[in-house]
Amino acid sequence: MRVAMIGAGYVGLVSGACFADFGHVVCCIDKDQSKIDALRAGKSPIFEPGLDDLIARNAREGRLTFACDAAQAVAEADAVFIAVGTPSRRGDGHADLSYVYAAAEEIATQMRGFTVVVTKSTVPVGTGDAIEAIIRRVRPDADFAVVSNPEFLREGAAISDFKRPDRVVVGVRDDDARAKKVMTELYRPLNLNETPILFTGRRTSELTKYAANAFLAMKITFINEMADLCEAVGADVQQVSKGIGLDNRIGSKFLHAGPGYGGSCFPKDTLALVQTAADAGSRVRLIETTVAINDTRKKSMAQRVSAALGSDLSGKRIGVLGLTFKPNTDDMRDAPSLDIISALQAMGASVQAFDPEGMKEAAGLLKDVAFKDGPYAAVEEADALVIITEWDQFRALDLDRVKLLMRSPVVIDLRNIYRPDDMRARGFRYTGVGRGTALA
Repeated sequence: MRVAMIGAGYVGLVSGACFADFGHVVCCIDKDQSKIDALRAGKSPIFEPGLDDLIARNAREGRLTFACDAAQAVAEADAVFIAVGTPSRRGDGHADLSYVYAAAEEIATQMRGFTVVVTKSTVPVGTGDAIEAIIRRVRPDADFAVVSNPEFLREGAAISDFKRPDRVVVGVRDDDARAKKVMTELYRPLNLNETPILFTGRRTSELTKYAANAFLAMKITFINEMADLCEAVGADVQQVSKGIGLDNRIGSKFLHAGPGYGGSCFPKDTLALVQTAADAGSRVRLIETTVAINDTRKKSMAQRVSAALGSDLSGKRIGVLGLTFKPNTDDMRDAPSLDIISALQAMGASVQAFDPEGMKEAAGLLKDVAFKDGPYAAVEEADALVIITEWDQFRALDLDRVKLLMRSPVVIDLRNIYRPDDMRARGFRYTGVGRGTALA
């Protein structure tokens, strides 16, 4: 099948490359000429494990192309995906749909023959109706269907998530057999893995995406609250997490205590769901509380550093390992490191940091941070080490070397990647998250 992917950002690029790898002919379209030039030269604008090779292979074999002008690709497409950004609108938390609506207008002028217009972007309930109205207004004669097909990609594991998903959700009108046929054919390669394809109503599909992300955000926030309780009573949150995660009704995923969630999805999607519910007159107080707790938690993490160093951070040098919101990505959107480092600096500390992939992006978001070329350079002459992101290369540091390089052997491990007893046996003053601090 022929696919036009409007938007060559994270979702559009991963989806487009994976559809091409399925054997479809895909054109990824983006207004940013420099991005398109880089992609044509074989350079991905984002870091995602395996994506460069996937793009190069499918471009070489002629199934994946890139363009700034959408006209030809849309005219030839069986399905046109809208995969543009929907950031939180400043001031009210609503999703900014201006890019989605602009894409719908452009698609309307370029469609030829029956075309399935698929919303891949995360959008509030009812957006598909608005897209349909826009296309009808611009092209009353058009033969098309509007479908919702939300993405459930985890940054750092996106290719695997696309090719071996837990499920594919497709929102389509019950009586639109042609649209169902197109979507079934697009995802036919997943039949080998017996992937469930759940056909729902369009509004149900749109809400499913928000509901999934909100639930996962609640799991993270829940275990972070339990971590605080563990510290107060002298329990170990990792054992609590294992104890409840072995219950099949709960599961172990997203039960890892830390500094709070960030990234491109959970922060904006929970805010958008809160606003959607408020507009509908049906508040989602669990989600409202989740958002508030998470925001407070990120800002409070710097207090753990000051407590470990005796409250006064004036003149102290803090080494930070990890800047991105999670490992295996270069994404800095709503990363906890932004709040933590800003708070440390406000307390008078200087910060030196290393991240394997995120420093270029972080440099535009953080001021007066000394970015280093490796983890050992980041801890040199530091009064304390703060681990914010659990990159694999931070899990097996030469701790004797780390101790020799630091001014004082103080480690605040916000991801619990080291064992407290081991660290203390090596002479470190170690602080984790929710690991029996009160008894220790």
